[in-house]
This record gives sequence, C-alpha cells and structure tokens, in this order.
Amino acid sequence: MKTYEVVLTKSYLVTVSAKTKKQARRVCEFYTNDIQNISTSENREKEKFQIENIECTVNDTFDCREIETA
Repeated sequence: MKTYEVVLTKSYLVTVSAKTKKQARRVCEFYTNDIQNISTSENREKEKFQIENIECTVNDTFDCREIETA
C-alpha cells in the first residue's frame, strides 16, 4: 500500500455565548477539537486504508457575528 499526504480543509459554524467577539473567536479556536480518526476496523479492512496521522495545521476564525436568540 502506498502512503499519501492529503491537505483537507473543513469549516464549522460554532454558536457560542461569550462576553465579546474577541473572546468568542478565541474560545472557538482554543476549545474545539474534532480531529480524530472515526473509521472502524471494518472500514479500514473493506476499503484497504489506514489513516496514519491527523495534524491540525490551520485553526483560524474568519468571521464572527452577533446573533439574536429567543
């Protein structure tokens, strides 16, 4: 089996309550982590792959807007 390095970008919309926009952005960047391998052994065997490593290389907020809640 060959090994490949793949650049993968994912975006998330996070709703957070915070004192300021700056704090909202900071806590979203710092306290969120969804970087994990969720494949099962059955997936790996059936499709013949193995995820070797997942490394976060970009973790920046791009926008922050106040929203009204009921």
